[in-house]
Amino acid sequence: MDDRENLTGIFRRTGYERMPAEYSVTPAVQAKLRDYVRRTGYRLPEPAWQSIPGCRQTNPKPEGFYRQYYDFPLAEGTSIDCFGVAHEPGSPQAMHMTRMRCPMERMTTLRELKAYEYPRFSERVTLLQKKMVLAARSQKKFAMGNMQCTVWEKAWNMRGMEVLMTDMALNEELADYHLDRVTQISVAQARNFALAGVDGLYLGDDIGMQRAPMFSLEMYRRFLKPRLKQVIDAAKNIRPDIIVIYHSCGYAKPFIEDLIEVGVDVLNPVQPECMSFEELFTAYGDRLSFFGTLGTQTLMPFGTPEQVRETVNRNLDFAGPRGGLLVSPTHILEPEVPVENIVAFIDACRDYRPA
Repeated sequence: MDDRENLTGIFRRTGYERMPAEYSVTPAVQAKLRDYVRRTGYRLPEPAWQSIPGCRQTNPKPEGFYRQYYDFPLAEGTSIDCFGVAHEPGSPQAMHMTRMRCPMERMTTLRELKAYEYPRFSERVTLLQKKMVLAARSQKKFAMGNMQCTVWEKAWNMRGMEVLMTDMALNEELADYHLDRVTQISVAQARNFALAGVDGLYLGDDIGMQRAPMFSLEMYRRFLKPRLKQVIDAAKNIRPDIIVIYHSCGYAKPFIEDLIEVGVDVLNPVQPECMSFEELFTAYGDRLSFFGTLGTQTLMPFGTPEQVRETVNRNLDFAGPRGGLLVSPTHILEPEVPVENIVAFIDACRDYRPA
């Protein structure tokens, strides 16, 4: 099997030959890994897939355009993304964590929301997307379109979580308008990825907390499920065999049947601190595959290399030789994770062979 066939076999539960070692790290951990490689000659793995960029923005705004929505000073080094969300810098050790400022947080009327300059994206596939998919094909790699923060997270990043939840409870007109505008953007991106020919589409919104869902099933089904379905349908209507991965940190178990119903093929990250992989695989493993299961709150920072290896082997053995599990850490690896545990994870994946 080439890399593309192997990863497809894992996700489709049709059998595989080897387990890719898929992980991501903070800059501080990357520096420690580089030092380890320099000292030992250790060989790090290639990525499990080729990431394909999204479609091009058609109404780019000049630097500082969205600063009009912030009537207070922003911290030095703040960046503002194309949705207008300001990201104040986090600690040097965990640069991926920023303090987000929400440009639509103080808006109270539909008129104000309609006046906001939402980004627009091209409905035509870019030459770069096509070239990168063709390059992935020529290298026998799995081509992945990455568009996490698909509906809910992007919407609350702009509006503010408490404000958007209040809209959903008390002012549905505002909630529907804003969520529809964000969904339209994601539909365009999903459609373009499918037209470009990607093998997989990586969606996601955190809809779980550590011990409970973020909102009721009734509210999820009213506001988010049909919009996620629009995004997935936009891709699968063009490319029915596209593999849809959905990310949600936290306790997402109550939503799994709904996610399967709208077309999700793979659930990430299955935090063991919140949910049991064995329980979920037993209940849903004939209809859903999984990606993750190695806790970044517990096992990876505080376990031993032996425990890391044992967990990798146990989870893969439970899934069985058909696949259904791309085993990996459940989130980006933070500075407290020992290099020895990362090496143990990589080696366990390299050594594992399905029975």
